[in-house]
Amino acid sequence: MSATKMPWAPRLPKLNLRRPYRAATLSEWSLLPLRAFLGFTFAYAGLQKLANPNFFIASAPISIQHQLAGAERFSPIHALLHPLLPYAGLIGMIIAYCEIAIGLGTLLGFCSRLAAIGGALLSFSLFLTVSFHSSPYFTGADIVFFFAWLPFTIAPGGRQLSLDGYLDRVLRTKRSVPVEELVALPFAQVQELCGKFDRGTCATLAGPCNATTCPVLVGTVAPIATPVAITAVDRRRVVVAGATAGALGTATLLLGGTVAALGKMVGGASSSTTTNTVGTTGTTGATTSTTAAGAGTLIGKASAVPLGSAAVIQSLPSTGDPGIVFHLADGSWRAFDTVCPHNGCTVGWSQGSSLMVCPCHGSQFQVSNGDVINGPAPHGLTEFTVEERGGDLYLL
Repeated sequence: MSATKMPWAPRLPKLNLRRPYRAATLSEWSLLPLRAFLGFTFAYAGLQKLANPNFFIASAPISIQHQLAGAERFSPIHALLHPLLPYAGLIGMIIAYCEIAIGLGTLLGFCSRLAAIGGALLSFSLFLTVSFHSSPYFTGADIVFFFAWLPFTIAPGGRQLSLDGYLDRVLRTKRSVPVEELVALPFAQVQELCGKFDRGTCATLAGPCNATTCPVLVGTVAPIATPVAITAVDRRRVVVAGATAGALGTATLLLGGTVAALGKMVGGASSSTTTNTVGTTGTTGATTSTTAAGAGTLIGKASAVPLGSAAVIQSLPSTGDPGIVFHLADGSWRAFDTVCPHNGCTVGWSQGSSLMVCPCHGSQFQVSNGDVINGPAPHGLTEFTVEERGGDLYLL
């Protein structure tokens, strides 16, 4: 039996999945909190790297060299990372300054789409190298940051609270070009003003009423997202934007240099992270060797690790991973593999602290036994037995 049309049945509107007109401008105010968070976080992350001298010291467990070496073992693009290890310091510097530039550009609303593309690419590269194996996947922040940047690559920062919008208004005012402003207007009011809407159809278009093609909404001006036709405003915009980018770039370099200098002064006066090194395989002055069977592996002199301090083992004989040896206050020795079991980052230790901390995701481990205190690491660090004989340290 064929279905019959009921005259009393309500007419439901059709589902419209098309992109609304000037959709990029609709998200401007709602994205402001996210824009502020991303801008501040990236600027802070870059400055924090420059302010920490240990980030660029190869022997420090929190250095970019150790982080890159850890990523090489776990990253799906490990083959691409190995050739970069000799240039880890330069890569760390580039990452830090890129984060500052992306953060400032986002906060100021200057070249916001370009900054968002840079932020998305940087977050995705960190996802592939640092947090690819995070489990569950949402415990890794890099994939979240990547998707947080995507709305700004589609809809730029906007014209409100934006240096781009301010410069555009200044140039248009000087050239007597009308300033385009978005005004919110209910569509029902547009239909009423139009006078051509009747029972779902438009007399002007001789068809169904459609907001995306309505002459009242579109008018004769180009969409905000489309540049005005080649005019003096466009040419001056390029010149002004270039000069502004140069000024901001110079300010970024000066700010980063100042922060790095202050961090080096403070860190040099009282460094909180040990930089002593023992058992450095393949390095000038190395003392790693194997003694008689069952006696263990010589990793260095006990005098290199004073009471209450620690030293880095750049390559553990059994695994090749970086490690750390502690000379605890009670005179005992502890040694651990410093590769975090969560995602392969190298954990760090601050002198005077009873904890080792993963700089990537915040996992914390006890110095006394390597047990995990706070996740997301699923278990503690691998421990090795250390023995002191005749002033030398042996790893059993």
